[in-house]
Amino acid sequence: MKASGQRARSIRRAVVTLAAAAALYELMARSGLFPAALVPTLPAVARTLTAMLLDGSMLRHAAYTLYRLLFGLGLAIAVGLPLGILMGRFRAVEHFFLPLASVLMPIPSLAWVPVFILWFGIGDTTTILIVFYAATFPMLLNAWSGVRSVNPLWLRAAGAMGAQGQALFWKVIIPGASPFIITGFRQAVLRAWIAVVGAEIIAASAWGLGWVIFDAKEFLNADVMLASLAVIGGLGFFFERVVLGSIERATILRWGMVRAAKN
Repeated sequence: MKASGQRARSIRRAVVTLAAAAALYELMARSGLFPAALVPTLPAVARTLTAMLLDGSMLRHAAYTLYRLLFGLGLAIAVGLPLGILMGRFRAVEHFFLPLASVLMPIPSLAWVPVFILWFGIGDTTTILIVFYAATFPMLLNAWSGVRSVNPLWLRAAGAMGAQGQALFWKVIIPGASPFIITGFRQAVLRAWIAVVGAEIIAASAWGLGWVIFDAKEFLNADVMLASLAVIGGLGFFFERVVLGSIERATILRWGMVRAAKN
C-alpha cells in the first residue's frame, strides 16, 4: 500500500509538470509570434500522431529505433558491466583499461558517426555501434566505482562468517555496488537514447524516429517532427519510470542499499 501510494504521488507530480509544459507550449503556439507551420498547436500535433499511429508508420519507426537502442544497450551491458566489475576487483585489469576509458569517454559518440559510416556504411550496424559506444562507458565506470566503494568492513565481516568466493561476490560485493550499477545503467540508457536518435538522423537508411525527424525537417513538417519527439519522450519516460524503477525496487530498495523517497 505504501509503495502504491508513493507511485500514485509520483504519477500526479509528473502529470502536473507535463501539463504545465504543454500549456506553456500551447500559449506560445497560439500567440501569433511564430508561423503556425513552424509551431503547430498541440491538437494539430495530436492529429498527426494519431494518423501516423493508425497507418502504422510511427509504430514501425519506433520499432526500428527500439531495436537499435536495445541491441546496442545490451552489448554495452554485456561488455561494460563485467569489465567494470573486473576493474574494481583486480588492479591489473584496472591499470590496463582505465587509461583507455579515460581517453575514449570524453569523445562524443556522434563524433564517431562519420568514421563508422566509412567503416560500416549507412544502416543498422553503424547506429547500433554508436549506441554501444555511448552506453558502455557509464556502465563500466560506475560498476568499477561501485565495486571499489564496497565497505571493507562488510567484506571482513562476511569472511569471518565463512563467506568466500562466489558467496562473497553475490551476497556482499554486488549488493554493495548495486547503487552505482543502477546509476550506470540509468546513465547508459539516457546516453543510448541520445546516441540512437542522433545516429539515425545521420546514418539511418530509411526507418527510425531520428530519421523521420530529419526527413520531416526537409519538408517543414513541424507537426511530424513534434509527434516523433513526443514518442521519443514517452518511450524515454517509460524506460525511466517503469523499467528502471522496477529494477531499483527489485534490487537496491529491496536490499536496503538506499531508501525510497518519502514525498
